[in-house]
Amino acid sequence: MKQRNKHCFFELIKELSKKYSITLLCRIAKTSRSGFYKWLTREKHPSSKQLINEKLRKMIMECHQEVKGIYGYPRIKVWLFRRYGLKVNHKRVYRLMRELGIQACIRKKRKFFGRKEKVVISENKLNRDFYASRPNEKWATDITYILFNGRRLYLSVIYDMYNNEVVAYKISNRNDLRLVIDTVKLAIKKRDVNGVLLHSDQGYQYTSKQYNQFLQQNQIVASMSRKGNCLDNACIEGFFGHLKAECLHLRSFQTEEEVKQALRAYINFYNLQRFQSRLKNLSPVEYRTQAA
Repeated sequence: MKQRNKHCFFELIKELSKKYSITLLCRIAKTSRSGFYKWLTREKHPSSKQLINEKLRKMIMECHQEVKGIYGYPRIKVWLFRRYGLKVNHKRVYRLMRELGIQACIRKKRKFFGRKEKVVISENKLNRDFYASRPNEKWATDITYILFNGRRLYLSVIYDMYNNEVVAYKISNRNDLRLVIDTVKLAIKKRDVNGVLLHSDQGYQYTSKQYNQFLQQNQIVASMSRKGNCLDNACIEGFFGHLKAECLHLRSFQTEEEVKQALRAYINFYNLQRFQSRLKNLSPVEYRTQAA
């Protein structure tokens, strides 16, 4: 019997023992009387370890509610250290989360829907080498769609592989050439793009002559995934997975403005607060700032 179930059964036996015999209740619950009395003793005289675990449960639940359930036990372990200065073994955090009956949201894989005819196809210069030694060395870009209340919005993102930071993003009702060019324009306003490698898939927007001419005019080097191979752009696919699992799948949206507000809030959280193990448990902006 799992620890959480035992605790629930013992609580119920304690409550019903005012009317029924403990022997009968233990038999129905398929547990031993001795086990119940041991639990009862621990409840009345908890050990120091039990008291610490109870405090940890409250802190873990605080974290779980604060981030709306998007953290698993590794990130909750880091959160406990950053918020309270506690160094807790990850196995202990995992066990306590199981006792509380909570777990992180699980991402769903993005479906692949195929492509249209291409015009300009660039070489796969990235070649799955997602490591970047400095900011603005390698960027990835892609578009994802968001369904809400029978409607659809499109989110275009440019992502820096150096620190997993969202450099620029644009939300639109249309999945077209203007959306991707406007996203690049936003990135140009924020960063020095001279010589940056910008990797995309072979979507019709990215293979258009106008898009590729615009990149050349701004000294941006184009790179594209191989046909039908989404793993060539896995880094930004991973970001979209986090976005949908940790933001969009947690609530329902009725209006376009609600979706936009949620996207802005999450991307701001992702860049400034969401620490990542690959970044030494720093957020993307913290990592870039420390390096600078």
